Amino acid sequence: MKILITGGAGFIGSNLCEYFLAQGNEVVCLDNFSTGHRHNIAPLLSNDKFQLIEGDIRNLEDCKIATLGVDYVLHEAALGSVPRSMSDPITTNEVNVSGFLNMLIASRDAGVKRFIYAASSSTYGDSVALPKVEDVIGKPLSPYAITKYVNELYAEIFSKTFGLETIGLRYFNVFGRKQDPNGAYAAVIPKFVMQLMKGESPIINGDGMYSRDFTYIDNVIQMNELAITTQNPTAINTVYNTAFGDRTTLNDMVFYLKKYLSVFDVSIADIEIIHGPNRAGDIPHSLASIEKAKNRLNYNPKYSFQEGLKESVKWYWENLK
Repeated sequence: MKILITGGAGFIGSNLCEYFLAQGNEVVCLDNFSTGHRHNIAPLLSNDKFQLIEGDIRNLEDCKIATLGVDYVLHEAALGSVPRSMSDPITTNEVNVSGFLNMLIASRDAGVKRFIYAASSSTYGDSVALPKVEDVIGKPLSPYAITKYVNELYAEIFSKTFGLETIGLRYFNVFGRKQDPNGAYAAVIPKFVMQLMKGESPIINGDGMYSRDFTYIDNVIQMNELAITTQNPTAINTVYNTAFGDRTTLNDMVFYLKKYLSVFDVSIADIEIIHGPNRAGDIPHSLASIEKAKNRLNYNPKYSFQEGLKESVKWYWENLK
């Protein structure tokens, strides 16, 4: 297969590039390196089945070039982060909505077989129902959440109107190797790992009782592969929660981080945790139902939160200490 991975130099994208290359596929990576990193894909550049296109999804011509001769699109390119969307909603919208629409148009025109895209658990918004079931959502709580919901609406229209097969994967707090610990909008796990490795005290927003369905990267790779390979007609043109199906409080997450890191440095076990104010736009609790993915895609996540965290901590210690 020839697979285009947008945002292929980012955290999730680079893991997908690596995996699908290892399976013997041709992989095209489209990235503008605004949040992705060249070092994430550096080992892949010597592979003759790997092509890097430096371009921007906000430019329709770049999207058209990237989709030429492509069988499947894994659309990961986006500006993530709720806080970033609060401080700069215009750029978030340009990338996540206009860029998304460009990719749909380019994929349709290139005759792409299936368009699989990164949706988001933020789409559940102010819905208090747990676990989160795909067809019950609330109102968005941030500009970022609005953009990711609009993606789903556009994908549905392109499926119905133009016959483009689409599958949306609502990612729940993905973590794992290659996730960037630096920058103003770093995700909580890599950020805390780096702080603890430096002997610094992480700051938890709120009392630490907010909970998340933290999802290890290998479970996400499995879902993308299932989305590409499924032949089940009821499995396409819809969205799926992409998660483990369990939740962990921020306090417990830090407890396990300290436990696994102290294997390498015993002093980390004694680092104090600081609590700060809650963050605007954050949802209190997140827990996915993965029944739909199990039933239609035969999804069976292999890594629990603790198993994935052990793997992640080991990777960070070996690569970034």
